[in-house]
Amino acid sequence: MSIQFCFSRPSIRPLGLACLLLTQGFASAQATADAADATAADTLPETVVTATRVAQPLTDVLADVTILDGEQIRASGAVNITDLLQRQAGVALSRNGGPGTTSSLFLRGADARFTAVYIDGIRVDTQSTGGAPWESIALGQVDRVEIVRGPAAAVYGSDAVAGVIQIFTRKGEGTFTPYVGAGAGSRRAARLEAGFSGQSGAFDYSLSAGRDLSRGYNIMDSGNPDRDGYRQSAASTRLGYQISAAHRVELTGTTSRNNVQYDGYGSTEDDHTLNRLGTLGATWSAQWSAAYGTRLSVSESSQRYETTPSPYLTKTRLRNALLQNELRLGAHLLTATLERREDHLSNDPIDQGRHQNALGLGWGYTRGAHSLQVNVRHDRDSEFGGQTTGGAAYGYTFAPGWRVTAAAGTSFRVPTLYQRFSEYGNPGLVPEKGRNVEAGLHWARGASRFDVTAWRNHIRSLISFGAPGPCGALFGCYENTGRAVLKGITFSGAHQVAGVNIGASLDLQKPHDAVTGKLLARRAQRTLKLNADTRVAGIWTLGAEWQLSSRRYDNAANTTVLGGYGLLNLYASATIARAWDLLARVDNVGGRDYELARGYAQPGRTFYLGVRWTPRN
Repeated sequence: MSIQFCFSRPSIRPLGLACLLLTQGFASAQATADAADATAADTLPETVVTATRVAQPLTDVLADVTILDGEQIRASGAVNITDLLQRQAGVALSRNGGPGTTSSLFLRGADARFTAVYIDGIRVDTQSTGGAPWESIALGQVDRVEIVRGPAAAVYGSDAVAGVIQIFTRKGEGTFTPYVGAGAGSRRAARLEAGFSGQSGAFDYSLSAGRDLSRGYNIMDSGNPDRDGYRQSAASTRLGYQISAAHRVELTGTTSRNNVQYDGYGSTEDDHTLNRLGTLGATWSAQWSAAYGTRLSVSESSQRYETTPSPYLTKTRLRNALLQNELRLGAHLLTATLERREDHLSNDPIDQGRHQNALGLGWGYTRGAHSLQVNVRHDRDSEFGGQTTGGAAYGYTFAPGWRVTAAAGTSFRVPTLYQRFSEYGNPGLVPEKGRNVEAGLHWARGASRFDVTAWRNHIRSLISFGAPGPCGALFGCYENTGRAVLKGITFSGAHQVAGVNIGASLDLQKPHDAVTGKLLARRAQRTLKLNADTRVAGIWTLGAEWQLSSRRYDNAANTTVLGGYGLLNLYASATIARAWDLLARVDNVGGRDYELARGYAQPGRTFYLGVRWTPRN
């Protein structure tokens, strides 16, 4: 199998050769992977909870899932969570400058507001622009990430049009284990972190805190010619108590505060954004019998965004209550979920709220070569009435290591309170709705794998910012005037050759406006991501990452071009003593100048060196 296509920029023409290597290399991987099967059989299967809100082995999951564990996250050397996630298949980043600035993640080409985001099961979103405030999520508090691509509204309700990303903080296990870390890098960047975790009898605990800062660089040539730095302070805690073999309670909380400099258009002042994000949740899990269990959780998240000296302030508060029931009968898994969601926005003069009550039902079946998952959910919104969504997925293992999957689902997202009640708002807006189909081919043998997934997601009643009219504002108004089609195919895989671990993903997509035929802003049609690492001298891990992206357009009219780019990152890590770990990293080795949004420069070549002390038994 081979794939050929061309790029308009010479800097990314090697992508055609890389694609050929990707597709042909994994085709031959099966012949060398048999020896790894025996080792893999001795390990416990990896568990996923985000796909269906129920813990299940990764081998039984029918959704397109990526898991990043704590070791992968720490070894990545990423400064923030957006840099970490954009290296994954199907994920693209748009950012107004460097770390800490306003960021959007596009999952399968969808707008940021179409991805539902959770921290330890707590919903995170904004009722102003819509979508998670990614710049406020501190990477130092993250121990695990699960990415589920494809609509999941039949499980999660509003927002999960393109997928779900769930972030987990550290859970206490084993004996008391402290850690301390410090690092420094380019532009006077510095990082300090400390924490501890462990378990004592029925009680487990984890606490961590960190601070990141940087002098920064001048993000906009046309703005205030100063350095635009940032500071972030964050902390998280997770406490659990095993009341009995059948009952457990858990408390989780996170907080982060950002102070980020930015350049407003035409501004000569020292502009700052002040971001705060907090989450708090409580969960009671009960296993009433070998077959039947329940989970009750209540949670709240709050987000505060302020700019100064230019006066602007918006605050979002989200509250959730969830009761989930699970019944396992042989090859069948039945779920029933009751959920209440409350949203509130304060953005002078707006002081508005709404709520949704929902019932969700699910049926999963796995036996032999066949797997089936069906979900249906009905949300009753206080403003828009009933919204019913459904999803179905099927998987068939037709040969050892080989499986085909197919899925279809519907989704919706209600307008934000700002889109309805601000000076640019339109009270007549209706929910955006999606309809997705996808199919995949998957192969896995030991540590080697190859996946290809094709999808098509049609979104109607798309909300966009249009001409004056519905709201009376001269600048423009929000309108339900759009239709978008997100379609594409993703190749990804991993294999080991001569002691070198190789991973790759290739995204070929066309997210476009179905009315005008124009590509959606800031989304590339072709993206290739390669990574490789190997062990040297028994203690060192040396690695490289190569990211290639085709050109994009900065505006909906497709008249402003953002050029394609290629980035090479190098890193090395080692355990230099019994309790000491070292990480060194160079990002953008070639010092490439590129933009993810017009007028906002991205960091050039960046260095980072960090150490971490963690006593080992």
